[in-house]
Amino acid sequence: MRLPEWIRVKNRVSFHDTKKVLRSYGISTVCEESRCPNIGKCFTKPTATFMILGSKCTRQCGFCSIESSMLKPLDLREPYRIAMAAKEMGLRHVVITSVTRDDLTDGGARHFASTVYAIRRHLPYATVEVLTPDFKGDVRNLKIVLESKPNVYNHNVETVPRLYQHVRPGANYKRSLGMLRKAKETAPGIILKSGLMLGLGETKEEVLDVLRDLHNTGCELITIGQYLRPSKRNIPVTEFVRPEVFEEIRQKALDMGFRYVASAPLVRSSMNAGDMLAH
Repeated sequence: MRLPEWIRVKNRVSFHDTKKVLRSYGISTVCEESRCPNIGKCFTKPTATFMILGSKCTRQCGFCSIESSMLKPLDLREPYRIAMAAKEMGLRHVVITSVTRDDLTDGGARHFASTVYAIRRHLPYATVEVLTPDFKGDVRNLKIVLESKPNVYNHNVETVPRLYQHVRPGANYKRSLGMLRKAKETAPGIILKSGLMLGLGETKEEVLDVLRDLHNTGCELITIGQYLRPSKRNIPVTEFVRPEVFEEIRQKALDMGFRYVASAPLVRSSMNAGDMLAH
C-alpha cells in the first residue's frame, strides 16, 4: 500500500553522533532494530531506547522485524555499557526494552534489573522506564524487575484480542493485562504504560474496549500509533488510519481518565517518553 501524505517522514537530518556513541559501546537499540520511522528525529535530540538481551528473539510476531534465530549467551557487561552510553549522551530519561527470551529461566528479568541498577549508579538524576516482555506470566520474574525500582513499567498489548493469534501468536491478551495489574499491585507507586498499533484490521469499538481494560489495570500512559510493515515477510497493513481518527481516540482515552495519551500515526511506544512522564 502506498504511504499517505500524513505518514511520510520529512526532513531527515544526520544523527551521526548518537550512532557513534552507541557503536562505541556495542549497544543495540530498538529504534534501529525495529526500523522506527522517527529515528532521525529522536537520535538528534539525542534519545534512544536501549535493547538488551541480544538482538535475536524467541518469538515470531507478525508485525516485528527483529529476527528469530540462533540466540547468544547474555553479555554480563551490557548493563554497565548501557549506563555509560546513556551518561555520555546526557540522557535524563532512559528507556530499556528487550527481545523476548523464553529460553532463559527468568526471561531476562535479572538482566533488566542489573541494567536499572547500573543506570541508578552512574546516572542518579535520570528516570528509568522498562518496556518488558510478558515473562510468560511469571510474576516472580516481574517482581525481580520491579525490585530495581524503575519509574515507569511499560508492557505493550499491541493490538485487540481478536487479532492476537494473527499478530502476536506467542502472546496472550489476558496474560498481558494481568502483568500490568500485578505490577501495580506489587509496586503501587510505579507508573504503568502500554501501547497499541492501529491499521491491523481492528475496529474503533475494539480499540476503545482495550483502552477500558488497560485503564482498569491502573495504566496511566498510553501510546497509539499506525502499524507500518517493516518488511515483506511481515503482515501487511490493512488500513492507514487517518489523523483525525487518532485524535478522536485520544480524546476518548482522556475522557476515560488516562493521565497522558499520545495518539497519532507516527507515535511509537517510547517516543517522547520523558515528556510523557513529566505530565
